Amino acid sequence: MGGIFRYSIFRGFPRMHERCPVCDLKFEREPGYFLGAMYVSYGLSLVIVALIATLLWFVTGWWITKDTIWAVVVFLPFAPTIALFARVLWIYFDQTIDPERRP
Repeated sequence: MGGIFRYSIFRGFPRMHERCPVCDLKFEREPGYFLGAMYVSYGLSLVIVALIATLLWFVTGWWITKDTIWAVVVFLPFAPTIALFARVLWIYFDQTIDPERRP
């Protein structure tokens, strides 16, 4: 599979190619296709924030509420990267379950 995004995330929030430059796979198969990726992103975010909060709780001994707030603050810069990663995971998951048929 070729590149999914037009450029790196380090140059801003990247746009996706419409089709794979190598195999011509259409990335967005229908309107609302990436709704599932939002659920994946949400699940990944919850796990990461929970891990950070647990680590902070063990290290600092603060109240869990304060740990959770700081975990969210620490996580926020990584949210766009997680969203893009979730899109890639969703494409791979979808192609595993329901591969695009070639004529």
